[in-house]
Amino acid sequence: MTRMKEIYLAGGCFWGTEHFFKQIEGVMETEVGFANGHTENPTYQEVYTDTTGYVETVLVKYDPDVVGLEFLLEMYFKAIDPTSVNKQGHDEGTRYRTGIYYTDADDLPVINKVYAEEQANYPLPLAVEKLPLENFYTAEDYHQDYLDKNPTGYCHLPTSLFEFARKQKPQV
Repeated sequence: MTRMKEIYLAGGCFWGTEHFFKQIEGVMETEVGFANGHTENPTYQEVYTDTTGYVETVLVKYDPDVVGLEFLLEMYFKAIDPTSVNKQGHDEGTRYRTGIYYTDADDLPVINKVYAEEQANYPLPLAVEKLPLENFYTAEDYHQDYLDKNPTGYCHLPTSLFEFARKQKPQV
């Protein structure tokens, strides 16, 4: 039986972030939703107002025997501008901030290692939150697998990034 681990990643609009992670070998499931806000059962329309504290987030479930958290986080940093505050691509607002949200405290040393390695590449401090997951609510069905259902739909990520992710050989 396959072991599964999970990490929650916010990288701007969750449509592209989800599609990006779905390309990586060892990622078993993804789900888009809203993390770390202060209301119950938020709708997309409520989150869009930037008054709920939520961030568009992707739950990434992966097989740690195929792909390691370190590799997934290294890939994550290739798909975001880690110094941009509340903005990725053309999308702006607190709901588009970047963040790594964990449910297993044992993941924190790996998160801190990759974060520090990435920080060494920038003179500005990284704007990526690193926090325990407080809450997560699944987004409406039409947001799930959005770019699979709408191949020409809006995405802040270049399609070349999806091809790049598909070609990478995961490391454990």
